[in-house]
Amino acid sequence: MGRESGASDIEIKVQGMRGDDDDLNTAVSPFPASQPPRRQPPPEHRPFQRWTPWLVPAFVLANLVVFAVIMYENDCPKTFLGDCVAVFLGRFAFQPLKENPLFGPSSSTLEKMGALDVRKVVHEHQGWRLISCIWLHAGVIHVLANMLSLLLIGIRLEQEFGFARIGLLYAISGFGGSLMSALFIKSSISVGASGALFGLLGGMLSELLTNWTIYTNKHLFTLVLIIAINLAVGVLPHVDNFAHIGGFVSGFLLGFVLLIRPHFGWVAQKNAPPGYHATPVKHKHKLYQYILWIIAAILLIVGFTVGILMLFRGVNANDYCSWCHYLSCVPTSIRSCSSSTISCLSSQEGNSLNLMCGGNKRARSYLLPNATEAQIEELCSQLCS
Repeated sequence: MGRESGASDIEIKVQGMRGDDDDLNTAVSPFPASQPPRRQPPPEHRPFQRWTPWLVPAFVLANLVVFAVIMYENDCPKTFLGDCVAVFLGRFAFQPLKENPLFGPSSSTLEKMGALDVRKVVHEHQGWRLISCIWLHAGVIHVLANMLSLLLIGIRLEQEFGFARIGLLYAISGFGGSLMSALFIKSSISVGASGALFGLLGGMLSELLTNWTIYTNKHLFTLVLIIAINLAVGVLPHVDNFAHIGGFVSGFLLGFVLLIRPHFGWVAQKNAPPGYHATPVKHKHKLYQYILWIIAAILLIVGFTVGILMLFRGVNANDYCSWCHYLSCVPTSIRSCSSSTISCLSSQEGNSLNLMCGGNKRARSYLLPNATEAQIEELCSQLCS
């Protein structure tokens, strides 16, 4: 019986303690009994810094402003005295489509504003045209297509790598595209940001190859799609595919130099929380990254040096590559891709310029008073193509 009485006493004490604990919990706990405390989600971890893009949008705005200035300077209704397109735009009206099918200015206006003209670069020491032509476009279709592609590719690259590296990649690739164009195309002027744009594509490809584990198929699909579209456009008449190729190769090599990332082992060690012991990593980059960096830097220096020397010595690269002109031209029944010199017979009668191609014997008259040599060569190139 003593054991039973002791058991009863203990039972009563335990019940009283439970009641006291419930009162204490009710008074101290800041959370209602029916609503347990919520766990805060862990902050998003980003191993690499994300940049706010501003340079690429600034490039787009600059190209659009420059195109507007060119159209204002062109003033088709006043200077052409012919059937301009969209005359309601006033001095912003476009040249006739038979002269410029891209809805833009005349070739003489582009040449005046800084288009790439090999003769002026070599014989008049106007090397600045290798850079200025990057900011010019031949028409509305040309500038809109390039700027859309620049936004699609450039914004992501600037977010990942910052404005300094992407700005250098854009400018140097554009120069590389202009240099290759000048070596292969001698008879007409060249304009456009396509070389710089393809440099961004090339840099993106090389960066994808060295860091392929952090990308999805969507990135690769976008890259391949834009490259395919622009290369397809590059073989059409009056489009400079050599600038595309030169810019792409320059950007591809620059990507190994400018867009190099530290490998994840080093990043994980650097960002490891206190108390966590990661595997020690001594080197920021892997060995193959250093090797690619050295090879790409050497090829860039040698390539640009040889190209500049060839250009200012007046070398025509077609003389050393008899098939290269097919990279920018697809021969058809109405279009020849012959790399032979184009020549035309020209005569000026008042406001009319009469041209006859020496190759296919085509003849045409243009309402063009006081035609310049650059205008005649450009129209001759169109007539003989």
